Amino acid sequence: MKHQTIHPFSFTVKQDGAEAHEEDVSLSALFPSPEEPLRILIAPSGFKESLGPEEVADCVEEGLRRLVDHSAAMIRKVPLHDGGEGFCRAVVAVHGGETIPVQVTGPVGEPVQSHYGIIRKSGVVTGVLDMAAAAGLRLVPTDARDPTKTTTYGVGELMAAALDQGCSRIIVGYGDSGTSDGGAGLLQALGVKLLDADDNELPKAQGGRSLVDVSSISLKTLHPRLREGNVHIEAVCNVINVLCGERGVARIYGPQKGATPEQVEGLSLGMERYAEVVSSILGSNISTEPGSGASGGLGAGLLLLGGQLRPRSEAINDHFAFDSLFEQEWDVVITAEGMIDSQSTQGKMTTEIARRGKKNGALVIALAGTIGSGADSCLESGIEAFASILQAPTSLADAIQDSPRLLREGAERVMRMIMVGMQLRSPSPRGMRQRPRSPSGRMSWADEQMVGDELQKRLVPIAVPPWVQSPRPLSPARVGTF
Repeated sequence: MKHQTIHPFSFTVKQDGAEAHEEDVSLSALFPSPEEPLRILIAPSGFKESLGPEEVADCVEEGLRRLVDHSAAMIRKVPLHDGGEGFCRAVVAVHGGETIPVQVTGPVGEPVQSHYGIIRKSGVVTGVLDMAAAAGLRLVPTDARDPTKTTTYGVGELMAAALDQGCSRIIVGYGDSGTSDGGAGLLQALGVKLLDADDNELPKAQGGRSLVDVSSISLKTLHPRLREGNVHIEAVCNVINVLCGERGVARIYGPQKGATPEQVEGLSLGMERYAEVVSSILGSNISTEPGSGASGGLGAGLLLLGGQLRPRSEAINDHFAFDSLFEQEWDVVITAEGMIDSQSTQGKMTTEIARRGKKNGALVIALAGTIGSGADSCLESGIEAFASILQAPTSLADAIQDSPRLLREGAERVMRMIMVGMQLRSPSPRGMRQRPRSPSGRMSWADEQMVGDELQKRLVPIAVPPWVQSPRPLSPARVGTF
């Protein structure tokens, strides 16, 4: 009688009480066959102040490849640039443009090295910029995080540089901002004057604290290319964010950027005053205009310039052919972002990819640095399960520094759990009896218990960390086709 014992990375076959041979194998040998490899799409966003989308995708793949080789899994990586840092370089790479380095005013008023992109196609010159490359949170030292003072002046300098290159189209990626000045700094860098009640020009690059003093705005000295009215400006942003009100940008994002409760109230008052002035010029109320609060209110500044605020999912699909990813079928989609919480369903790319994955019939799993309040709402947006990569309580600084290792190990744990699900739902693993099912297709409780006992004998237990949450068992219809 043949007896087989399976260990994590090797198995020993014994026959008639004698050891026949021992062979080291990858876990992947126990699962998908070379003829039918698992199809995995890795589509993560970046981790704020830590890793960009490309780096996150690489780490996740490395973690998966610890368990599945190329014959067992076909993996494709598609980093998600949702307008945050790295957006400019990604768009330029896709469309064959060039990246131009430039020094601009950083969010705390000090010079920083930045860049913008130029794309020349069909006689049209397009400028591409990340607001995060000039006013991102990464550029604000931890001890200087005060959104009442940080400025978007450098973003305006990037736009002016692109205009001076002859651009008739400007695409601005919003995200990862460290400012809350309503785009006032950007406007000032482009020649706009903010005036107080006595018609005195307010100091430049003063941040959100100066908004409460804005009484009028003069466009007489606006950049000449913009005054001509022949430049199309497009902002890729989260249109859920609005400038004012209880869901206004200061109240929602101010604390994340270092604002105290008192500063949040001051910023909110300033945004309301600023919205009144801008609205009077445009002839329509922008205080709750979709996207007006994006990136610390930068949307409001671009609305004054006649800019178009486009939803991330729509714009990203245009610039990166996002929907074409799902012309191919995927068994598993793994996405990731720095924090999964109630805001993840509000226009974030993780849930956008999840919706498409679910529609495609894929199992969607999300990794995150941390799990925040309201994260369960993501389960209604196509994400089947989510998990934090953290293994123990740690400081933010340590987590950021150690994020590559944590991502690799988190991805490896996810792959192990997928394998367990495959064993439970797919045709029996080698050497394991397949129990007959009832006419309804369901196992009886006794049958499930016997299968569980059989697995317990044959597999080294795999610990399922308490931070893993899954709304329901893996679907037999999907997992059975791996």
